[in-house]
Amino acid sequence: MNAPLSDRRPERRQAQLAALIDAAERRIAEGGAQSLRARDLAADLGIALGGLYNLVTDLDELALRVSSRTLGRLGAALTAASSALPLTTRDDAVERLVTIAHAYLHFAKGNLLLWRTLFELRLAEGTALPAWAADDQLRLFRHVAEPLALLVPDMDEPRQTLAARTLFAAVHGIVTLGLEERLVAVPLTALEAQIEWLVRATCRGLSGEA
Repeated sequence: MNAPLSDRRPERRQAQLAALIDAAERRIAEGGAQSLRARDLAADLGIALGGLYNLVTDLDELALRVSSRTLGRLGAALTAASSALPLTTRDDAVERLVTIAHAYLHFAKGNLLLWRTLFELRLAEGTALPAWAADDQLRLFRHVAEPLALLVPDMDEPRQTLAARTLFAAVHGIVTLGLEERLVAVPLTALEAQIEWLVRATCRGLSGEA
């Protein structure tokens, strides 16, 4: 027996929302966040423009939902690159951090426009970042925090958090500049070497401080 229409509506809405996120993801991957246009997306789904806004509040929410997917894929890539490595000694922690940083570079290069959208989105003034979006971002830091906790076990949690965020920001800066099309292109091997030097130097400094 078919389910009553009222029972099928939430499932239908979820299917439409997933299709909308799929369409938005394709458009961002091909043309960047600026390619998100409500009329185009409604046409992709074959729905009225008003129907699109029954699925998401606005295009900012839609971009956030695409970014949530991107962060999930990034997290999976970091896990796949590093989970097979041992994490018992401080040397292991350093190798894990180098591997994670290189995996971040390769993900960014392979998903350039989706990756850029993670950092280009600007919410309207007075709009708070949804809790689910903040949680997606915070989950990434565990990839850095876990080996750092082994590297500097005597460092208290606030300082470990600061160190993790600072190291991520430094690696991100190298990746961003290295992949910036308006600058002289940097070979991938050179970027890998720069990142490895930065991570190892940072780890030496943290170990000495500890």
